[in-house]
Amino acid sequence: MKQKILLLSCCAPCSCAVVEKMARDKNDVTVVFYNPNISPLEEYQKRLKENKRLCELHNIPFIDLEYDNERWRGLVKGLENEPERGARCDVCFYMRIKRVMEYAKENGFDAVASVLGVSRYKDSNQVERNAEKASLETGVEYARIEGRKGGMQERRASLIKELNLYDQSYCGCKFKY
Repeated sequence: MKQKILLLSCCAPCSCAVVEKMARDKNDVTVVFYNPNISPLEEYQKRLKENKRLCELHNIPFIDLEYDNERWRGLVKGLENEPERGARCDVCFYMRIKRVMEYAKENGFDAVASVLGVSRYKDSNQVERNAEKASLETGVEYARIEGRKGGMQERRASLIKELNLYDQSYCGCKFKY
């Protein structure tokens, strides 16, 4: 029996090849959008809309959790000047994955997977460390998925163009606009 997986998506460009593969492989997957790090709100809404569109193309169920940017800002207070892959990313990954795992546990999912480490700008080991920590605390399995190797990056690049996906210029946390 296949696991019922909740896939945390940060954006359509990072998740497009993974979603396509999971749909093609007939995985029991639902995509969840929980990204309180994204600001301003207009940017969040653009990314939310593209994630929904991607899931509709593949008939994948989609869940949008709350947008709690204020809570996120409180958690990363003092880390605003951290570089990409720094301590702010640890706090951010942990917060988001743990919340998704709590949702998964409450709603009958077997495991949580994530595309947070798909981008070459992210440290996939950093994502996995924080996912394992959240997994130990929630009792929800973290399912590792491959989003970079085996042609996945190339497929991702093709899909971004083919589907004309909105491809943002920054991760999500932007302190000056």
